Amino acid sequence: MTQPPLRAVIADDQALVRTGFRMILAADGIEVVAEAVNGTDAVAAVRRTRPDVVLMDIRMPELDGLEATRQIMAGGADETRVLILTTYDLDHYVYAALTAGASGFLLKDVTPEHLVASVRLVRSGDALLAPTITRRLIERFAPRDEARSTVHRDLSELTPRELEVLRLLATGLSNAELADRLTLSATTVKTHVARILSKLGLRDRVQAVVLAYETGLISPGAPAAGPAVGD
Repeated sequence: MTQPPLRAVIADDQALVRTGFRMILAADGIEVVAEAVNGTDAVAAVRRTRPDVVLMDIRMPELDGLEATRQIMAGGADETRVLILTTYDLDHYVYAALTAGASGFLLKDVTPEHLVASVRLVRSGDALLAPTITRRLIERFAPRDEARSTVHRDLSELTPRELEVLRLLATGLSNAELADRLTLSATTVKTHVARILSKLGLRDRVQAVVLAYETGLISPGAPAAGPAVGD
């Protein structure tokens, strides 16, 4: 059976940018179902069309892309992934985008091939940023709250093994490295990760890394679990 085309919304206040992105996506069979010139329009377009992916600019009038992303994620658009696009290569934008609920982050000078591949990647449920990059961002920007509980109540549904997997995942280990560290098969690790995401209502591994820090499961400055961190 033929898969339906991937559906996207483009939110950017520059008409030339929207036109260029539309042409690139359409050439690869991706259907652009709506365009938005500001964050308010973007939120309305997502609620109206329920796209697979939103290409979201950060700096827009009326409502910026970060707040628009928060509203989209809070509005129950569980199947929609947000891919942040900006001309500003600044870490705090990346961290803010991730905590707002975005699944990826790209600069606007991305090549057409990379843009298309990124849209399809986040639609598949993967994240565009490696957990190792996310860890470095959190180390720099996450608040250090010594009074925070070691394990947040939202993690109570996880089994001891799943907590262990999440803790190691948050230090930047890949599935292969998790399998080696825990002496498990790659298939078993994938199952654990999928269950963690499902139980916690998360879209991807990067969101799991952010949650692990924000709930206090792992603290900024904690020792890395393996050589993958910082690579």
